[in-house]
Amino acid sequence: MTDGQGTEKIASASGDSGDQGRGRRRGGTEASPAAIEQEARWRAAMISAQDGDSVAYQKLLEELLPIMRRSVRARLYDESGVEDVVQNALLSIHRARHTYRPERPFGPWMRTILRNATIDAMRARKRRGDREVKVEAMEMFEDAGAVAKFDFSARELAPELRRALEELPATQRQAVELIQLRGLSVAEAALQVGISPGALKVRAHRGYVALRKRLKGPGS
Repeated sequence: MTDGQGTEKIASASGDSGDQGRGRRRGGTEASPAAIEQEARWRAAMISAQDGDSVAYQKLLEELLPIMRRSVRARLYDESGVEDVVQNALLSIHRARHTYRPERPFGPWMRTILRNATIDAMRARKRRGDREVKVEAMEMFEDAGAVAKFDFSARELAPELRRALEELPATQRQAVELIQLRGLSVAEAALQVGISPGALKVRAHRGYVALRKRLKGPGS
């Protein structure tokens, strides 16, 4: 969540943006009539929401939603991550709505919350990525050892390998077949299945482990 540390930033951002409320963008350029009208509409809706008008508040959030999604997509490229950031930002707006100062423009206040949510998500993704690199490095060696025992390159799979492959859970078998039999990269296979590359790696890794156990026989 971003609203905990974002409130001070929100206040300073809205405090520096008085010109935008008077039709002037940051840097001195004139805002378009459409932008001025949009800002006035947002500001009025938020003031009404602070006064308890739930209908105005709902309409405001519905108008903001596609705009926020477009903004986040410019920085994040997977749709699930975009949606997580937008929902966190909307929750932060809801929790911090009492901090909005009616004499200030709404747009900069909202965008600061959205920017903070995006930055938080990018930092979390980096921390998660650092952890995954370590795990994937270990799995790479394990999977390399497992795959080396299987001859997937033959035109006809060995009967015991074919049977072991058929006994895998469907998701694991699919991951192994896409990578080993069809020669797709992890990213390509994940796109075809409709899951993240990380999730597909997990399925393939579990499939390799299961194959190795099956081919070693009972008690392995």
